[in-house]
Amino acid sequence: MDLHNYLRALRQRWWVVLATIMVALGITGFVTVRATPQYASSVTFFVTSPGQGMSDAYQGGLFLQQRVKSYVDLLTSDRLAQTIAGEEQVGLTADEVRSRITARVEADTILLSATVTDSDQARALRLTEAVAAHFVKLVHTIETPPGAKDAPIKIEVVGGPRVDAEPVSPRPVRNLVLAGVFGLLVGVGLSVLRGLTDTTFRDGKALQEATSAPLLGTIPYDSQARSTPLIVGAAGQTARAEAMRKLRTNLRFVDAQEPARVIAVTSAVQAEGKSTLACNLAITLAEAGWQVLLVDADLRHPRVATYLGLGTGAGLTDVLIGEVAVEDVLQPWGDRSLLVLPGGSVPPNPSELLGSKAMADLLLSLRELTDIVIIDTPPLLAFTDGVVVAVQADGALLVTRQGKTPSAQTAAAAQALHAVAARVLGCVLNMSKENKIDVEQYRAYRKGVPVKRPPTVHDEQVEITDPTRLPPHSDGVRIPEDTAELSRVSR
Repeated sequence: MDLHNYLRALRQRWWVVLATIMVALGITGFVTVRATPQYASSVTFFVTSPGQGMSDAYQGGLFLQQRVKSYVDLLTSDRLAQTIAGEEQVGLTADEVRSRITARVEADTILLSATVTDSDQARALRLTEAVAAHFVKLVHTIETPPGAKDAPIKIEVVGGPRVDAEPVSPRPVRNLVLAGVFGLLVGVGLSVLRGLTDTTFRDGKALQEATSAPLLGTIPYDSQARSTPLIVGAAGQTARAEAMRKLRTNLRFVDAQEPARVIAVTSAVQAEGKSTLACNLAITLAEAGWQVLLVDADLRHPRVATYLGLGTGAGLTDVLIGEVAVEDVLQPWGDRSLLVLPGGSVPPNPSELLGSKAMADLLLSLRELTDIVIIDTPPLLAFTDGVVVAVQADGALLVTRQGKTPSAQTAAAAQALHAVAARVLGCVLNMSKENKIDVEQYRAYRKGVPVKRPPTVHDEQVEITDPTRLPPHSDGVRIPEDTAELSRVSR
């Protein structure tokens, strides 16, 4: 995973970084508000040897530096704590006194500092004053040899006691800054880790490599698709509808020498949007003047009739078992040249019905009835129904949802089609993240507003003298206006 992939992982999951920062700030802010303020009072001692002469000053200094280190433990000893706790104005036990005292030696000096931390500012000062008085006495008592009046080491207070006006904890600004940095680091780590472990498809190039099939379309995610799944009315003027039209064009000309007239639409697993895509593909083909027949071959969970608002009575199952003729159950949809064959009743043996001779004969008759047949099939990995239908069709269209289906499952679905020599026309990346630049260009062009963009190395100035011909590098395809010409192309 190179730097570009790391940055893309962060860009795709920026909300993870933001969420971790907000959580860290929220927790820290709550803890800071709930925390009891702590005040610090300090005192500084100077350790010296009164009888030390100049001749041995250096050796005496080294001795005192070693000696003063033991005084750190003495400041937090039980003996000093018990002495201080014995004073009435303190009001604490020896253990409570000892827990409030910390001591340290200034580096390479004979200065000793003691700090008392307490939630009561006045009590912190009283404890520090008691430490200053009793510690000097304690050292004098310990260091005085038996029978002598003076100790060879003298302790003097050279700083304090004094208490800070502001509490030493909590510190809101410092805490929030540290929490923000911590949340940022955790968020970046989670985003990168998720990017390393994410096996779903994020772009069409990876989908092409996994399926060994051309990418025929990228359908952007539309938040309105759940309530308005069909690209009709206002939904027909969206970027999703335009992407479906591009898919229609690419699908019809993916192999000009052998155009597919019976197309099976399938996916690796459920919830990838294949049924909705099959319906919208049939609608866009009908809009172009083709006579289209949409067949719901997902006999386990038929949805086509529900999406199109048609009756869910007799359908494909009833035709295959010979109870009704196909002409009796075909339902026209809208004012377009679109016929629908619903799934009908749910049979106990869908795979056998779809692989039967009756199904093969039905597809032969449907070829003569319409220009194009679109067949919605079940997911490939869950059931064998989709493979059975794809073998009998002219080709299969494999639909994969961006950011949901693991690449291993999609590759397994493509392998299942290749294993039975089914023709894979191409793949479609469904519900992909919208490209803001493309959406802006689309909307601006519809409104007639020119949008400037910097030139790229792919831009070419091509003069088209014949409107029936396209430049060699053009992405567009001329779609014939005449329906009769469309029929000749399809045949």
